[in-house]
Amino acid sequence: MTGSQILIESLKKQGVEVIFGYPGGQVLPLFDALYDAPFRFILTRHEQAAAHAADGYSRATGKVGVCIATSGPGATNLITGIANAYMDSIPMIAITGQVKSWLIGNDAFQEADVTGITRPITKHNYLVKDIKDLARIVAEAFYIASSGRPGPVLIDIPSDIQQAEHEFNWPESIEMRSYKPTLFGHPGQIKKAVKAIVSSKKPIIYAGGGVITAGGHNELREFAEKINAPVTLTLMGLGAFPGNHPLFLGMLGMHGTAYANYATMNADLIIAVGARFDDRVTGKLATFAKNARIIHIDVDPSSISKNVPVDIPIVGDAKNVLGQILEEIKKTPDTAEWLKTVEAWRKKHPLTYQYKGKINPQYVIEQIGEVTKGEAIITTEVGQHQMWAAQWYKVLHPRSFISSGGLGTMGFGFPAAMGAKMGCPEKTVFDIAGDGSIQMNIQELATCVCNKIPVKVAILNNGWLGMVRQWQELFYKHRYSHTCMFNPDFVKVAEAYGGVGIRVTKKEDVRPAIEKAIATDNIVFIDFHVEPEENVFPMVPAGESIDKMIGGLA
Repeated sequence: MTGSQILIESLKKQGVEVIFGYPGGQVLPLFDALYDAPFRFILTRHEQAAAHAADGYSRATGKVGVCIATSGPGATNLITGIANAYMDSIPMIAITGQVKSWLIGNDAFQEADVTGITRPITKHNYLVKDIKDLARIVAEAFYIASSGRPGPVLIDIPSDIQQAEHEFNWPESIEMRSYKPTLFGHPGQIKKAVKAIVSSKKPIIYAGGGVITAGGHNELREFAEKINAPVTLTLMGLGAFPGNHPLFLGMLGMHGTAYANYATMNADLIIAVGARFDDRVTGKLATFAKNARIIHIDVDPSSISKNVPVDIPIVGDAKNVLGQILEEIKKTPDTAEWLKTVEAWRKKHPLTYQYKGKINPQYVIEQIGEVTKGEAIITTEVGQHQMWAAQWYKVLHPRSFISSGGLGTMGFGFPAAMGAKMGCPEKTVFDIAGDGSIQMNIQELATCVCNKIPVKVAILNNGWLGMVRQWQELFYKHRYSHTCMFNPDFVKVAEAYGGVGIRVTKKEDVRPAIEKAIATDNIVFIDFHVEPEENVFPMVPAGESIDKMIGGLA
């Protein structure tokens, strides 16, 4: 077989069904082999969108996403999407073409050192130097990407390797001496954790995306109900615990609920599961949960005590470790008084907003939740709309809220929605977008129309780069430096590509527009003209303690 054919056979062995990408000179041999391959290939209109679509596909399905680009600018256009997947621990394989082996390092046409460029933003990467190694490299790449703490792996293949010939030898098992993730918690640490849980009076469970990755949502719910402890989730963790459960406090952190933040800061025990104590969660580290002991469960040992000192570290897969704790725990803590205190905070500091005459963005999100009954897959771009979605959409299931957490990538949501819809065609998929973010990858309208990917895009159009404008209002004396947007007619743009556009300017038209969009078998842009200076509250100012929130009513 040629190298390209070996690659195709290797992808088939891994069960790949969908690939996102864009052709170019140094992947022509590969694309010639793809012509007869059994995969569904989605030609995006930009390589960044291919990476985000592969990412969205992975988050929605739990499978490894795959994207392909050519050398040089094709490969560098993948960079943002690769970095996004790396920050959020998403399993993805990025395959790039490279100039011929003997030209590498000579500044050849469309040459870029993509393995060097991506070294800090991949879990691992490969430059294929010998066709004999290609099948093994693909097998290793999928194993590395999907095991332990997942992440993107890049395979850079020179065009002469794609054309060279060799026998196809598929490794039936992968054994890497230097890479052996720990999947079960140490029994001694499990016993220490159980002892701390049983003796606590004010425990809180703080869970993140690691629970979803591990498939540990059922164990998390059983654990929370067994010890009768409130649960707060990170942005990446939304869906790991039902959004309508009485023990659920919502998201915590910079734009979390006041009651989640108060509960975290006043707890005597924080049980962190598959979360990494990032700065958006902790706020000012010196004051974070000073009176709490901390149990930290994470499959990545480098994440434990990285930001916050931990009392009981447990390295292991979230699902497995929660199962171990459930088996070990015999007594449960008395949390009745603690839950009364938390409930009082919930009643005193609810999420709320005021109607000022124009459509509230929060109302749009509530209506999407009501119409879809919480059964849709929601993707988001990045900005105010992202935080409103996290606050106001009740996420009921894992892998149904897909958002750029660590990197905060504008332009992520639309291509991610395409990937999610390709992976879960039976689901309604909504991208909640801002008028700034949607223009980052608006060209993917063509991808949706050509491939019949009927995602729905709710544009919360306020005429601003809203989150930046909010910071300028609150912290820069209303000096709105280059945040006012000039927007196209989104309805006409959608129609120009062959999609459907709906404009909504009145509150009473919000729900009918959502219902119409869902009933339409096409890509739909709903252009909601919302209150232009609505803010996301509550909000923790940068560098402040998370119980020092500003804002109540938006």
